[in-house]
Amino acid sequence: MDLAALAECVTSSSCLVTQTTSGLIVGMLLFLVAAGLTLIFGVLKIVNFAHGTFYMLGAYLAYSVFRVTDSYTLAVVAAGAGMGIFGIVFERALIARVYGANVLMQLLICYAVVLICDDLVKIVWGADFKAMGMPPEFQVPPLFVAGGVVPPFYILLITVALAIGGGLGLTLALTKIGKIVRAAAHNPNMVSALGINTTLLYSLVFATGAMLAGLAGGLAAPVRSLTPGMGFSILIESFIVTVIGGMGSIAGALIAAVVLGLIRSFGTIGFPMFTEGMMFLVMIIILVVKPSGLFGREIV
Repeated sequence: MDLAALAECVTSSSCLVTQTTSGLIVGMLLFLVAAGLTLIFGVLKIVNFAHGTFYMLGAYLAYSVFRVTDSYTLAVVAAGAGMGIFGIVFERALIARVYGANVLMQLLICYAVVLICDDLVKIVWGADFKAMGMPPEFQVPPLFVAGGVVPPFYILLITVALAIGGGLGLTLALTKIGKIVRAAAHNPNMVSALGINTTLLYSLVFATGAMLAGLAGGLAAPVRSLTPGMGFSILIESFIVTVIGGMGSIAGALIAAVVLGLIRSFGTIGFPMFTEGMMFLVMIIILVVKPSGLFGREIV
């Protein structure tokens, strides 16, 4: 550990701004992936172990669309839309078969899809690392805030992620479809008895969760190396986020993602050999104090 370096950083405005911005980037990407994961679990009661694959495929799809069109906006939209469609197919063809089944069965199906998609990525895009590169419109000098370096692309990514998360939260809280989704999460039989097509509802919820992961992959493509299996690490961290925030809580996912992003950013300075361990340690502490997570409901 190098606590002296960490103390020096947090007392330096330039270092504080730079590391906080980097932490928010990690946190916002984690939030988008975890929000989709927790939405799917909250309504469908499915722990989607293949969720990181949607992130990976979204990144590769954005990479391919960007190479053809030179439009980053179109690449991100294609990543989100493509994974939304893929999510519907995945849910109808596979997940719908294991609703209410043993978690082990769900795990086996999802893990099989992960392995298949990893190999398909190797066949289509190759096994070597790919890099989209920064879009031309963002190849500009960085901003300087209190001496800290803030790339304009980071501001865009944070803003878009917050806008998507805010839009999702408001939709669930204020709209009719949001009320139906929340009702289905608590009592799907009642929702079905009221004449609502729960089969269609489940597909739409799963598609939304997959779309969020795809959008995260598309947004991350310019600043992340693309490689087969890249979805696994973000899946693990997304599960940490959902567990800390509370399974089914979008607000909890946002807070937990920001906290973990900052831990990862400042941890590289203060405890570079224990950054991953610190994330799990925080999760353990939260679960000991509040087993349902920060905003999760107690299971009775």
